Amino acid sequence: MNYLEAGAQAPTFSLADQDGNTVSLSDFSGKNKVLVYFYPKAMTPGCTTQACGLRDSKDALDQHGVVVLGISPDPVARLGQFIAKHDLNFTLLSDENHAVADQFGVWGLKKFMGKEYDGIHRISFLINEGSVVEKVFDKFKTKDHHETVISYLESQ
Repeated sequence: MNYLEAGAQAPTFSLADQDGNTVSLSDFSGKNKVLVYFYPKAMTPGCTTQACGLRDSKDALDQHGVVVLGISPDPVARLGQFIAKHDLNFTLLSDENHAVADQFGVWGLKKFMGKEYDGIHRISFLINEGSVVEKVFDKFKTKDHHETVISYLESQ
């Protein structure tokens, strides 16, 4: 697995959000830090736990000027259902052909219950206002992801 490291320029990308609108990383350039978090599949237990933790941490993330963008290979309609079901308060983006996941280096071979398949690795990137990867979060539990991110932000 060869994903982007801190200090790397973040790839420019534009994807459809849960409402079918195009969202680009450049929309936030010069204004906000962006937490780009990749997750395998909407409405699965681990992904729901991770998303709800970020939802419940919105105030703390806002205090640090961080916008959250969740990216998965789910179709737009599924993202809308995920947001509605769990009252999520951030943007989800559809990367059905995993082009953006490839650019960040998070698409690759996974093993689960004895099976091997290609999929998204659960890695998050904090991108600064200059579109540079400031921090990579690659070691966390889904239930602690938001705490890991906020602890880092508060230590800066």
